[in-house]
Amino acid sequence: MQLIKTNKDKCNLSYTCIRVCPAKAIKIEDNHAHIIANRCIGCGNCVSICAQDAIEYRNEEDYVKELLTRDEKVVAICDPSISGEFDDINDYRHFVGMIRELGFDYVVEAAFGADLVAFKYKELFNNFQGKYYLSTKCPVLVNHVERYYPDLVENLAPIVNPIIAMAKVVREKYGEDVKVVSLSPCVASKDDVKYFNKSDGEIQAVLSFIELRKLFKESGITEKKVEFSEFDPPFARIGGLFPVSHGLFQAAEIDNSMLRGNIISTEGRNNFLRSLEEFQSSSNLNQHLDLFYCDGCIMGPGTSKGGRKFSRRSQVVQYVRKRLNTFDEKQWQKEIDTYSHMDLSRTFKVKDMRLPIPTEEEVQAVLNEMGKSKIEDQLGCGSCGYETCRKFAEAKVQGIAKFEQCSSVTIKNMNAYIKKLGETNEKLTQTKIALKESESKAKEEHRLAVEASETVSAMLQKLPTGVVIVDENLKIIESNNSFVNLLGEETKLLNEIIPGLVDADLSKVIPFHRLFSTVLMNGEDILKKDVHFGSRLFNVSVFTIKKNKVVGGIIRDLFAPEVRKEEVIDRARDVIKENLQTVQQIAFLLGESASKTEKILNSIIKSHTTDK
Repeated sequence: MQLIKTNKDKCNLSYTCIRVCPAKAIKIEDNHAHIIANRCIGCGNCVSICAQDAIEYRNEEDYVKELLTRDEKVVAICDPSISGEFDDINDYRHFVGMIRELGFDYVVEAAFGADLVAFKYKELFNNFQGKYYLSTKCPVLVNHVERYYPDLVENLAPIVNPIIAMAKVVREKYGEDVKVVSLSPCVASKDDVKYFNKSDGEIQAVLSFIELRKLFKESGITEKKVEFSEFDPPFARIGGLFPVSHGLFQAAEIDNSMLRGNIISTEGRNNFLRSLEEFQSSSNLNQHLDLFYCDGCIMGPGTSKGGRKFSRRSQVVQYVRKRLNTFDEKQWQKEIDTYSHMDLSRTFKVKDMRLPIPTEEEVQAVLNEMGKSKIEDQLGCGSCGYETCRKFAEAKVQGIAKFEQCSSVTIKNMNAYIKKLGETNEKLTQTKIALKESESKAKEEHRLAVEASETVSAMLQKLPTGVVIVDENLKIIESNNSFVNLLGEETKLLNEIIPGLVDADLSKVIPFHRLFSTVLMNGEDILKKDVHFGSRLFNVSVFTIKKNKVVGGIIRDLFAPEVRKEEVIDRARDVIKENLQTVQQIAFLLGESASKTEKILNSIIKSHTTDK
């Protein structure tokens, strides 16, 4: 499980985590800050700095609670900085009692492991033979060097940290099968302990001080509810000072004075990074480096927020002084001799995670796109999480930053968006006006159409002739009363249920529906077709309204008096017209014949007249 993760629901994209990350292990992804696991060094800066508590480290409370329920011995190793964290507990013996109350079988101090480690450093520094080392008591330093200063891996002091050394002691003293839990202010140690097996100082879990406080609260354990209890041996001398700067080397009485010593001790993010850079690049820095990434372990990310550095430092020092009042030098030396044979060495691996260095052209291209081509524009506001615009541009080329992080680009894009939005709003306003006018026009057209339809329907109902309109499926769209009356009583009853016979099947209403089907199919009108309907004779005309879709029919009852009179007159006119045409044809033929006869007779008369 990943050591540090982001709760994306809480992230408000303030970019403060990016600003404090020394490993460029955070990038914006899916609208939240995403921790890149293989780049993360576990420093926990992002956890401490996030005001939204959106960044969390791996929680091991449940695992420890489950571990304490097993039928196995469990040992708690307390980091010396615990006295600075729990300054609200008056006596450390109450504190030890509270830890036992959680279910731990043994409670020991990591300070004795610090005593053992300190002597290993003394031995190393006394025989360094010109090779300068970096102390490795801080897991963050080990992670950072392995990933981002691979050339310095050989300079890492090959010595375990005090917690691992104490785990080795515990297994030798209380049995190889005991389970070990470290109570620590260090988040990085949660992953660091995974590199050690049972023979190398295996630790099952690491509880931060914050997690320990939660367990006390869940179990209802307070100082007033427990009896005094002493730590289990072995006891330390002044190894309890290792959480503060210079503390570890005082445990072995290593000379760390400016004139006689050859060790530089420093703490805090900026000093940590700057000292490593100089150690790698400067040939004049001929000294060992004793480094804490945090302001000492007392200010680690696993401690409660709001702690005061110097108050915690004072608490740690006072606790060590108090312990020295009852310190048994001979017993301590005996314990040191007992465990001096242990192998406290450690090896390291190169895990190079350095990103390719962008070319000047690539960086400049990004700066140009940001509108920061001039050097005076590249100082930067820091809001993106990077110190300068140039640093941001490099990160952009490396794929771990986005333009959205730059406030200048965001404002520029926002202004462009606002301008475009204004133009869009103007167009939208014009469109609304046009739409309103169109809507008004459409309403007026609809009103006129409705009026026209109502007028046509009214007119249709007034016609004495039956009218019916059907669709392509022979479903009646509209019909008038005359049509209904023509078809008899059953149709009249149906009309009362379905006014106008709308949607009725024409084939169920009249037997001559095929006339309508024919016109629908071929589009050619059928006019004045006489058809029988029972004992009556109808004159039917079917015509196209919408080709192959809608047709209309006009039906007249030829036996109706008014229709009969009209029809007799029409047909008489047709007969007269036909007779007149016949007479005209006969007259034409007679005229031609008379003319020919006249010509023949005139020719005979003329011939006889000439003969005389």
